[in-house]
This record gives sequence, structure tokens and C-alpha cells, in this order.
Amino acid sequence: MNRRLGVLISGRGSNLQAIVEAIDSGRLDASIAVVISNKPGAEGLGRARAAGLPTEVLDHRLFASRSAYDAALVEVLRGHGVGLVCLAGFMRLLGPEFVDAFPNAVLNVHPSLLPAFPGVDAQRQALEHGVKVAGCTVHVVTADLDAGPIIAQSAVPVLPDDSVETLSARILVQEHRLYPEAIGRVLAGGWRVEGRRFLLPA
Repeated sequence: MNRRLGVLISGRGSNLQAIVEAIDSGRLDASIAVVISNKPGAEGLGRARAAGLPTEVLDHRLFASRSAYDAALVEVLRGHGVGLVCLAGFMRLLGPEFVDAFPNAVLNVHPSLLPAFPGVDAQRQALEHGVKVAGCTVHVVTADLDAGPIIAQSAVPVLPDDSVETLSARILVQEHRLYPEAIGRVLAGGWRVEGRRFLLPA
């Protein structure tokens, strides 16, 4: 599989940093072809530039429609020869045209044990629901929100005195470990998707 990654961010880029460090340490056999943000002031752009990575800003507010924005994203990613798209805190829903342009080659990391607590504020949802175990999920992105085949998950105990901030911090530690591992698993090939299931080779 093409090991050139396109990383999409909207904020601080901590999962981008985890991917960069995994590549630099040799734990992930890949290269980052481009980092794209929909927000010109995203902190993660600074991280990317500090690592010597190509960056692009595609401000979604400058496009007339979601489909026009998605088409522009596809054009930039293809222009950089990207084989696998990794969402790293990218706070935009991607439409079916984008997903179809990279079939089974768009990944996301989400701070819950999906299918529980999709969407925003997953950690707050978990605390309000009173669950005893939270965590994070790496999944294939589909046109449905946080509903694609699950590649990997990691559980995090919810402590009695947890706040959104403390729970989020512990989940983030697991995201930084799990996401590069899952990316490597996808790049290794040999897997298949059957319905909602991501199946590794026997």
C-alpha cells in the first residue's frame, strides 16, 4: 500500500505529533506527504512546520458548499501523492464523495469505545452516562459519523473523581500509542472489510 500519509487537522495536532514521533523512531514505516488544516491558525500547523513537513491551509469558510470543500481536499491530497488519509482532530464531516475518492483509506481516532458516544464531547458523554470504562477507537471513515469498521480500541478506566479534563488526558495518552499502531496495521495490508468488520489476516 502507498505509505504516503495525508494528515488532516483542525487544532493543536497532538495526534499528528504522535505519528511524526512514531515515524522518526522507526515504529511506523510511513512518510507524511502533507498536513492540511481547515483553520489557518491551528497550532498543529506549527508542529508540522517545525518537523519540516509540507503544509496546506484549506479554510472551509471560503467554499460555497461542503462538496466543493471536499473536492478541493481530494485535489490537494492527490497532488501530494497521498495513499492513506489520517484525520487527527479534524473537526469536519467528510461527505461520500471524499470517502469514495479514498476507499477504505481514510482513518480517524475517536475518544470513546465506539459505537458508544460518537460525535463531539465523547468524554463528557461518558462521564454523564456513568460508564466505568471509556477509551479510544481507530476506525475506517465512512460517510456516517464515527460508524466505520473498527481497526483497534484501547480501554481506559473511569475513576470516581474524574473530570472531563482528567479523563480526556488519560484517553489521549492511549490515542498517541494506538493511532500509529493502527496506521501501521493498515499499511501492512492483507486485511479486508466485511460489512462493518475490519478483519486482519489469519
